[in-house]
Amino acid sequence: PDGTYAPAPVSLLPNAFPADQFVRARDEFARPFNELVDRVGRDAGFLEEVLGGDVAENDAFTARLLQMYREVYVEGTGGKGRHAAAADRLGIMRSDYMLHKKGDGRYVIKQVELNTVASSFGGLSARVADMHRHLADRFDVSDWLASAASAVGGDASVGGGEVPQNPTLECIPAAMALAHRRYVDAVGGAGAIAGTPTVIFVVQPGETNTIDQRLLEFALAEDHGVRVLRMTLAELDAETELDADTGRVTVPGRDAEASLFYYRAGYAPTDYPTEAEWRGRERAELSRAAKCPALGYHLAGTKKVQQELARAGALERFFDAHTEGDKIDALRSAFAGLYGLSEKSATPEDRAAVAEILGTPGAAANYVLKPQREGGGYNYYGDDMVAKLSENVSTGPDGKQAMAPALGEFILMERLFPPQQRAVLLREGRVEGTGNSISELGCFATLLVDAEGAVVHNEYAGFLLRTKFVGVDEGGVASGFATLSSPYIC
Repeated sequence: PDGTYAPAPVSLLPNAFPADQFVRARDEFARPFNELVDRVGRDAGFLEEVLGGDVAENDAFTARLLQMYREVYVEGTGGKGRHAAAADRLGIMRSDYMLHKKGDGRYVIKQVELNTVASSFGGLSARVADMHRHLADRFDVSDWLASAASAVGGDASVGGGEVPQNPTLECIPAAMALAHRRYVDAVGGAGAIAGTPTVIFVVQPGETNTIDQRLLEFALAEDHGVRVLRMTLAELDAETELDADTGRVTVPGRDAEASLFYYRAGYAPTDYPTEAEWRGRERAELSRAAKCPALGYHLAGTKKVQQELARAGALERFFDAHTEGDKIDALRSAFAGLYGLSEKSATPEDRAAVAEILGTPGAAANYVLKPQREGGGYNYYGDDMVAKLSENVSTGPDGKQAMAPALGEFILMERLFPPQQRAVLLREGRVEGTGNSISELGCFATLLVDAEGAVVHNEYAGFLLRTKFVGVDEGGVASGFATLSSPYIC
């Protein structure tokens, strides 16, 4: 009912995670993935190549975002987009990983996806880690945790095992505050600020994940003295004004000038039910304020871009093979098998994956079919995936395969099979059940880059673990599939 609160879904105890793989996510991958997002987001040619063909033709939402990116950052840099081009770009990224068994029997992490917009649960994940650390210290759960550690190939006897400190509520607000201060310093001066410099949280109407967002808001106020306003995309259209000469966006009725737009909305077509929401997004994008994310970063996080970056030789477009070869090797080692479904650009490897699914009984269990959507609940598995592919793939008398244009917005991904461990999961404050579970590690990282592309800030920013019962295909917490947990490092 309206006006009520429900506890976030959580795992009663932390879930084991191998120490070496946690360190890889934190130390080897976090910063290079940030750099990759920035370089992809600034490469208009690459985004046009990847998203401007079959994807844009079959996905009106991505096409609209790409059109706005083109108008603001490609065609408009000397005109209406000049203020956006001069603004800082803030990224609050979350790269999600699952453990996957290698041929030698060891588990290693493989990337499930890279979230560049509305990366959620930074606030609540810190609180859940505190809760798990408290429970593990207060109660004798050593046998339970030892069993979990054994399941993932870890050893709780090494250092005793621990739930690490989670710095999300320090690191994420600190990055936002840095973007805020840089805006004030850049446009400040006597009479230069038209209102109180304010971070605008762009949220959904009727937002249900408010506590996670409020924790970041409170940290900004208490630790950095930064004011926050919460506004929907429609309210940006109705209540803000853009000064075309200075690029400043003000909220006249609330004595505010936007220093940073932080999006917790705007990542799904349902966030834009009318043209008002698109006008609000464009107004923010055209401004001199920092954006988290700017449109380039948003598009860099799409599934199709993720798949294209896994192609042989793709990373060399963004990193120098001679001076940054270590970054290329690290990032490439994180990629799972990813396959494109565009008839125009499909490789023999892509076609072989499709042929295996359609021609080999049981092969569909090894793949996931993903569209260009965020938020959970959109993927195809098993028989549903086979049916979707069968509807859109034809084979001629010569055995040649043809993919319908409608598949162009989808990608195929190798399905990962992480180790199982027992868990007690709670939903709405009650025990949902006890049983075998699997987990997915999210690694937060923050990035701030200036208008010239110079990196101002690039840091690891904490973690999130999501746990769900075996047999549940999707993995979103807000969408009702998974629960919040913490890694027990072993």
